Parts: sequence; structure tokens; C-alpha cells
Amino acid sequence: MAASSRAQVLRLYRALLRESQRFSGYNYRTYAIRRIRDAFRENKTIEDSEKIEELLNKAKANLEVIQRQVCLFLSLFNRSFPLLI
Repeated sequence: MAASSRAQVLRLYRALLRESQRFSGYNYRTYAIRRIRDAFRENKTIEDSEKIEELLNKAKANLEVIQRQVCLFLSLFNRSFPLLI
């Protein structure tokens, strides 16, 4: 894997973990973190650049989902945050 691609993967991994930490519910938070770690461990040996690109795009989409879910969760259970969709 190229150094820039490795850096991009690590940046995305950290962003996913960081965003998952924002879940206030313990079960949501631990499930998301466990799934992220398991998925990255499972795919760490992949060397095909097309497959890596496909997995990166999937992870970016999942990051967007997590961001929306955190926002919705916070807005529903903590009325001090506005609902942003």
C-alpha cells in the first residue's frame, strides 16, 4: 500500500473511532467501535488498490451515517442541540 493511501486509511479509521465516541449510549458506542476495529483488522492484508478504494468509499459512507446518527441521537435525547438533517 502506498504511503499516501496508508495515511488516508489511518485518517479515516481515526475519524470513524472519534465520531463513534460521540454516541452517548454505551451500547451504541461500544458496538460501533467494535465493528470499526473488526472491519479494519479483517481488511488490513488487502493489497489490491481497487478493492482498497472500494472499501475506503464504503467507510466514508459509513462515517457519514455515523455522523447523522450521532446528530439525531443527540437532538432527540438532548434538546440543547438543534436537529440538523
